[in-house]
Amino acid sequence: MADSKADADIIHREMAPLSGTSVDGQPLSENRAAASDIAPWVARVVSAKITNAPDSRISCGMCNDLIYVRAIFDGRWTADTADGHGRYENEVLLFGQHSKFMPLTCTGDIMSAGFGLRPGAFHALTGRKASEILDRIERVDLYGIMQDDLRETFTSDSTPEEWNLTLEEAFRRFIARVQPDPPDPVATAFELAAFADPGLSLAGFAESLGISLRKLERIVRRDFGLTPKKVLRRARALDLAAQLCGVADDEEEDEMMLRYFDQSHLIREFTAFFGVTPREFRSHPRPLLTITLEQRQARRLEELARINPGAKHPWRAD
Repeated sequence: MADSKADADIIHREMAPLSGTSVDGQPLSENRAAASDIAPWVARVVSAKITNAPDSRISCGMCNDLIYVRAIFDGRWTADTADGHGRYENEVLLFGQHSKFMPLTCTGDIMSAGFGLRPGAFHALTGRKASEILDRIERVDLYGIMQDDLRETFTSDSTPEEWNLTLEEAFRRFIARVQPDPPDPVATAFELAAFADPGLSLAGFAESLGISLRKLERIVRRDFGLTPKKVLRRARALDLAAQLCGVADDEEEDEMMLRYFDQSHLIREFTAFFGVTPREFRSHPRPLLTITLEQRQARRLEELARINPGAKHPWRAD
């Protein structure tokens, strides 16, 4: 990460965002809700295309509240995962949900295309629990699994929109062949509830669904990889981080601050997820994290019906 404003200016001069920018010039991705026929499993299709100097290294990270499948076909990447330090280049990766900020670097161009699986979709598609890949990255053969020649589209000559359309079509054929069950409706309902009010009563929420608190905890652990309380804490931290990165609805800022008892509670909770205080977090550009936070905020506001799908988000310049 840049250690001074001068370093930050150099990073911005060398980077050329081709998939969108925020109003303050941060690079963003081309991201949108999935087509309705695959939406029960796919929450978001996302593609980022950002050219950079070949030896320019961006040190940043991410903190996901979804399991993502991402094809990276440019740049040289590293990540510090629960399994240690990994290096990645020209491959397809499965990113688990995160219990905290995961350090990530990219040297050269940032070009990736992928989709975020709804909570519970990973279990419905694979039979595996989200906890198995929490804070981890696994290599996957997306090209073989979906039986499509995706490699022809996943090149720097194609546009992010083309990448997203190709992914949707490939996943559509995969669903038609496998015919999986949809995700557990409890996981779907809990995700939406966490978007709307991450301070909700877990006992009250379980009662509203007609299930026991113990059953809610079991399903959330399976499909999110975390306890329900930690999912809610992470939701608060991610919303605040999005505000600090300038990719959130300013009209919600006061509401988000009121989610914490006081300033010390806010600092303690935020630091638990990101390793720095909000003030320290805001002092440096965080381009890779901003991209993923923006995807989440766009999805959150659309699913809460605060912004119509396809409408321009208030933080985007394009």
